[in-house]
Amino acid sequence: MIYAGIDAGSRAIKVVLLEAPSGRIVASALADQGVEQDKLAAGLYHRLLSENGLRESDVARTVATGYGRAIVSIAHTTVTEITCHAAGVRRLAADARTVIDIGGQDSKLLHLDAAGKVRDFAMNDRCAAGTGRFLEIVADRLGVQLADLGRLAKQSRQPAHISSMCVVFAETEIIGLLASGAMPADIVAGVMHAIAGRTAAMAGHAVDGPVVFTGGVALVPGMDKALAETLDREVHICPSPQFTGALGAAILAANHKD
Repeated sequence: MIYAGIDAGSRAIKVVLLEAPSGRIVASALADQGVEQDKLAAGLYHRLLSENGLRESDVARTVATGYGRAIVSIAHTTVTEITCHAAGVRRLAADARTVIDIGGQDSKLLHLDAAGKVRDFAMNDRCAAGTGRFLEIVADRLGVQLADLGRLAKQSRQPAHISSMCVVFAETEIIGLLASGAMPADIVAGVMHAIAGRTAAMAGHAVDGPVVFTGGVALVPGMDKALAETLDREVHICPSPQFTGALGAAILAANHKD
């Protein structure tokens, strides 16, 4: 039997098809988010089914999660991204005790118990300064690709101090740093540490290990190191970090009892 999870995030839509009871991931796919979120989610879902020789009738249940979950009309039900990320990480990194999820427009920090259940969590969905948007802004300002930020950060000798808590003011601060002759590498390293600092502040207390890093920002080289240095904990990047929410949604779909 096939079950589907759809993570309608703020910047990307992710779909995972899961076979149960084996737990095998049949397929996964990702597409950029847009204005017509429901249409985009349905298009990606049906394309994934077609590419794997499946029909909609082969899918027993579909769960939607993420920023735009309420408008995914093909889903049978919705589940919060907190619950879905915990379930997805539990499948991929069963010993995780802290989950850091940083996406394009929000960030989350989850504390898990030994069974993988959420003990408590904190979420930032109001300030872009702690999200991937901040990295996009600095990459654009420096005229480099996101993938190049890690290489630049490694060249830093003295990370710049980014004090602004608002991404708009932080961008102005970056412009000022460039005007004063600050090295791009130091600015990138400073931005990464600023994001890590905002993430650590969400924890409220020391985090328990293992710490697992998910979300699109986990794919940006150097962010795991910045988080590790700030938290004073080793940070592990989750396999397929962009898909943990969709995977968790598919798992919860399979576990649903009618």
